[in-house]
Amino acid sequence: MNFADLDPALRPLLDRYLAPDDRSRIEPVIAELGELAAGELDGLAAAAEVNVPTLRQFSPSGDRIDEVDFHTSYEEMVEIGFCRFGLAALSHRGVLGWSAAAPHVVKYALSYLFSQAEYGLGCPINMTDSAARVLEMFDPEAFRAEIEALTSTDAEAHATGAMFMTEIDGGTDLAQTATVATDHGDHWTLKGRKWFCSNVTADVILTLAQVPGQGEGTRGLGMFLLPRLRPDGSRNSYRIDRLKNKLGTRSMASGEVTLDDAHARPIGDLTRGVQQMLEMVNHSRVSNVMRSTALMRRAVHEAITHTRQRVVFGKPLFDQPLMRRTLLGLQLDTEAALGIVLEIGDQLEKGDAGDERARLVARVLTPMSKYTVCKRGRWVTSEAMEVRGGNGYIEDWINPRLVRDAQLGSIWEGASNVVALDVLRCMRLHSAHQILADSYLERLRSGELAGEMPLVGRLDDHWRALRDRGDALLASDRDEQELAVGDFTEALSQAAMATLLVEQASWEVKEGLGSRKTLVAQAFLQRMFTPEEVPTAAVAALEVIVDGGAPDRAREVSAW
Repeated sequence: MNFADLDPALRPLLDRYLAPDDRSRIEPVIAELGELAAGELDGLAAAAEVNVPTLRQFSPSGDRIDEVDFHTSYEEMVEIGFCRFGLAALSHRGVLGWSAAAPHVVKYALSYLFSQAEYGLGCPINMTDSAARVLEMFDPEAFRAEIEALTSTDAEAHATGAMFMTEIDGGTDLAQTATVATDHGDHWTLKGRKWFCSNVTADVILTLAQVPGQGEGTRGLGMFLLPRLRPDGSRNSYRIDRLKNKLGTRSMASGEVTLDDAHARPIGDLTRGVQQMLEMVNHSRVSNVMRSTALMRRAVHEAITHTRQRVVFGKPLFDQPLMRRTLLGLQLDTEAALGIVLEIGDQLEKGDAGDERARLVARVLTPMSKYTVCKRGRWVTSEAMEVRGGNGYIEDWINPRLVRDAQLGSIWEGASNVVALDVLRCMRLHSAHQILADSYLERLRSGELAGEMPLVGRLDDHWRALRDRGDALLASDRDEQELAVGDFTEALSQAAMATLLVEQASWEVKEGLGSRKTLVAQAFLQRMFTPEEVPTAAVAALEVIVDGGAPDRAREVSAW
């Protein structure tokens, strides 16, 4: 098996988003990683899931060491993700044939394939990438050595990153952060407790602490780099109190940490600590969306494979009408999610290059997508478990792991209500709903599929209505805004995903790739605007939709 070959949506999206040189360069890599993810990496992930990390707080002689022991399967996955494929380095330096940083779309496409086998390690990979990005943005000269280590693909030299931000009271409400920083001239020390620290063995940790005299609440928070080792090579003075016994992501160690006058260095402008940390948070949110999409894709693959093999009442489940409609719905969610992940990557690329409109589009798409895609990931993985029946509930199969891991996307880096309020913040500060509506209306009107998909006209009207709805929301009082913004965030996300599906369908027809995507886009629009209608064309063409190919392979519905 090869997860890249089994995915009918991935390569056409890369064809459109990537420049020809980048597209050619990524092809052998996705072929290699797709095969690895479906085979060796999948086996390693299964082993790491049941052989969880363990904490050794003391040496045999009684010295405090706080070492975490990982199973060899996890260590092998670290080598594959960080070194062989350079997933944390791709956006920063030349690896895998790129002479310089690869486009964000490349990173997310490869990470999507990797995460279909192993979800937990995706967190350290993302935080390492994100830590390097923050240091490069806000204090590159002071932390050149750390950036070099974070982006290294050398097994002996590479460092991993983490974000120790959550405290018992200071999680969603950062103003309650109780960790205190003390200035010693050439360095600072931090004292406090961090409650949820993933990749707890990281070499380079970014964290927040109160800076005395700087102000109250979030104004008083500065951003610091907490190294695992002091400059003299000794272990830094923080303790790992215990590891978290988590529902999912069991391969990766998360813990509780006490900072006992731990050595630290300030990052950038201490008065802008929260703004700087939120850059890392927002970048990590994209990873949550991408990894939820990967879980959905793996779940859909498992459901399709099972229904083609399972015969019920003399006929494979895949050939039975109601199951075909169920599988179609799972495929629509997954394909729409993949489209928006790569769209965020593309907009980030343009924003980093100076396109302010693209930067704002990426800024609001990120919490929007986290709100919608991560919730949908929970549903898709659970539905796929149900498709497999009793076996899906048994730990011998991958479905329980997919369901457990899928809960994470909606929680870390801001739960659903938090990211919906972030969308509201973007609307208040930047009129983000208007920017989105204008951007996607322009792109929608440049397409050529209105004749084949009559519901495209409804989507045009829908965007204009959403723009007016957003204006009305902002005109209401603050409590009413918060009451309404969750539903509005979902509506924006669905409209964006629908537009991207239509745009991709138009492009694929124009490029001679057939009308498979047109079937997908039309079915998605029907689900949005005419849910009472059965998407018979897409149901009939399910083989084409899940496998790729020409729609003339579709069977006649009347044959059932």
